[in-house]
Amino acid sequence: QVQLVQSGGGLVQPGGSMRLSCAASTSTLEDNAIHWFRQAPGKEREGLSCIITTEDTSYYADSVKGRFTISEDNAKNTVYLQMNSLKPEDTAIYYCAADPLCSPSVLKDEEYEYDYWGQGTQVTVSS
Repeated sequence: QVQLVQSGGGLVQPGGSMRLSCAASTSTLEDNAIHWFRQAPGKEREGLSCIITTEDTSYYADSVKGRFTISEDNAKNTVYLQMNSLKPEDTAIYYCAADPLCSPSVLKDEEYEYDYWGQGTQVTVSS
């Protein structure tokens, strides 16, 4: 059974930074790419980034390119999303997901059906 456990999130001031974590099993990371996406009230779901951990290949949405960084720690079976220069419009519930596919087109697909999701975590950017 695939299980994704998220940690991190909370309140941060504009311009601040935050790191989200997504822990998974070794087999999950071997068989799937890990995605980060977010859902804000009244907005479409937005794919942010994904990483193919076995190839160290990653992609980013234009809206976060240069501000967010996806990375992995193989020893901890954890994928991170480092978020810098946060803006109030980054406020949303953030999810990690596991899926065999990772590509720019998947990130852009607002209705893409990821195979597995984490529990989600609220990120609020406000002064």
